[in-house]
Amino acid sequence: MRKMFGFMIGIIVGSLVGSTIALLLAPESGEKLRGELRERGVAFQAEIRNAADSRRIELRERLDELRTPPPPAA
Repeated sequence: MRKMFGFMIGIIVGSLVGSTIALLLAPESGEKLRGELRERGVAFQAEIRNAADSRRIELRERLDELRTPPPPAA
């Protein structure tokens, strides 16, 4: 769990640093760039939600496996 948390913090910090650099070095107009960043942010949020949902499903399935009693020995 700690590794996943550290990874998520790294993604967030990396995204913030990358977007700041993009804003400073971008040759596009501010309005166009903000729109593009907004779209990327929405896509990033969707990816995070999908990853979290996949992990949640995986963990629930594993928990169900652990809760199911083993078959009787023959």
